[in-house]
Amino acid sequence: MTPVPITVQDVYAARQRISGLIQPTPLWEAADLAALTGAEVRLKLENQQTTGSFKLRGAANKILSLTPAEKTRGVITVSSGNHGRAVSYVAGKLGVKAVICLPETVPPNKREAIRSLGAETIIHGQDADEAMRYADALCTERGMTMIHPFDDPRVIAGQGTIGLELLERWPMLDTVVVPLSGGGLLAGIALALKQANPAIRTIGVSQERGPAMVESLRAGKIVEIVEEPTLADALAGGLNWDNAYTFPLVQQYVDETVLVSEAEIAAGMTHALHQHHQVVEGGGAVGLAALLHHKIEGLAGHTVAVVISGGNVDINKLMH
Repeated sequence: MTPVPITVQDVYAARQRISGLIQPTPLWEAADLAALTGAEVRLKLENQQTTGSFKLRGAANKILSLTPAEKTRGVITVSSGNHGRAVSYVAGKLGVKAVICLPETVPPNKREAIRSLGAETIIHGQDADEAMRYADALCTERGMTMIHPFDDPRVIAGQGTIGLELLERWPMLDTVVVPLSGGGLLAGIALALKQANPAIRTIGVSQERGPAMVESLRAGKIVEIVEEPTLADALAGGLNWDNAYTFPLVQQYVDETVLVSEAEIAAGMTHALHQHHQVVEGGGAVGLAALLHHKIEGLAGHTVAVVISGGNVDINKLMH
């Protein structure tokens, strides 16, 4: 296995670097889920982050790491919504020009949230892969710096700061359940937790429709998937053929993956609203869906953290 140049020291450095832009998020007890699973369950509420998702951590760490010359030239990214919002927010705080490329599948509420923060927003392509190819070309043309949504060491280290918070708030944690898409979130958290204690169980949850990382793990290599409409729109998209960091990290540090259906995701969103009074988007609710529908075996008697990764959902969709 190819060594990946990211260490827990990088995660600690990221925490120090981003401390002025992010806030530590709550870790709530979930008695209802404890009764259901026989485990002690807590929810890590990244939906309460400043921009509504965990993406702020990685974006902040990457942009704050740039040289003055790179900041002057500006940054560009491709996003399904949450990463673009995070990049736009950080760039705005630092006075850096930002261009956000979005595929046509990004919901209107996420598009408008990005525009409202001042970034140049470009809608291009029918899926994330098409948008990424366009963004790569534009990056070269304009001489900007790419802030990759997941496959970047600084982005991964930023997301890994969630793992540090989990360990400090709950040292007895032995299992973590995390939404899985491109793998930046799960790779960062798993890296931090496994280097502290290799016995901590790390579980990724993806949607059944177009689970790029899960299919790639099964094949042992990066595979192309067909991007399908899903409530978990934040988890949609492929891994990119030149993936260098998240795929090997997930291979190395993640113990298992599970899939949840659209109906199960909807139930997770509804459960978060009614039982915990939390607005959670589909991609953020997949961990709840997995617990509610008994997709993960062997939780009884364990201490389980479920990462609620985002809450940027259109309210009409949530009410429906």
